[in-house]
Order: sequence, then C-alpha cells, then structure tokens
Amino acid sequence: MNINYTVTALMFPAIPLLISVYSYRFHSLSILIRQLHRELVYEKHIPNEWKKQFMNLSIRISILKWTILFAAFGFLFNMLTVFALYLDEIFIARVIFGSCCLSMIISIVYFIREIQISTNALKLHMSDMDVEVN
Repeated sequence: MNINYTVTALMFPAIPLLISVYSYRFHSLSILIRQLHRELVYEKHIPNEWKKQFMNLSIRISILKWTILFAAFGFLFNMLTVFALYLDEIFIARVIFGSCCLSMIISIVYFIREIQISTNALKLHMSDMDVEVN
C-alpha cells in the first residue's frame, strides 16, 4: 500500500468526531453519577437496584476511559504519520499509521462494549416498572 498525506488526511475528520462522541457520552455519564450522588447523599434516597447501578456506572467509567485513551493515541499516531511522511520515512510512516488504525479499532471495540453495558443499565431501570406492552 502506498501511503501519503491523502491517506492520513482521511483520518483527520473521523478521529475528532469519534472523540467528541466519546466525550459527550462521558459528560452524560458524569451528569448521571452526580444526580445519583445528590439523591444518595443529600436527599437520603437510595434508588432500587443501587448496588447494580453503582457497579454498572463504575464499569462504564473505566471502559470510557480506555475508549478515549485509545482514540487519543490514534490521533497522536496519525499526527506522527504525517511527521514521518514529512521526514520522508515511508516505512516508519506505514508502521505508525498501522498503529493509528489499530488504536482506533480498539477504541471502537471498547465503545461497542460500553454501549452494551449502557443498554443493560437501561433494562435495569425499566425492570422496576410494571407496565405491560402489547
């Protein structure tokens, strides 16, 4: 495969877009945690399934941390690919760009896992509703 600036330029819009999606997800999660904290500490209200929710949120935070970290490494590797191309180091640029792609793949896999856990959390919230859907 020939690698040039065009190949690396294809990643530039994708990586910041993914990082903004991940950041939004992290922000939403932090709002939820603060809300649950307020209910627990100040209002002395313990929601149903509290321990399961807490474990779920802890796992999601950890997974989002790794998701964002690998996306950031992907962005760094993409920039290093451009730098290697600038120095006319084609082999090094290929290796670094491969690392960029691998980092983004890992990031997306972590994100898919976080979505699965998030879906299970929503099911957990719905479990205490006695509404029958026809």
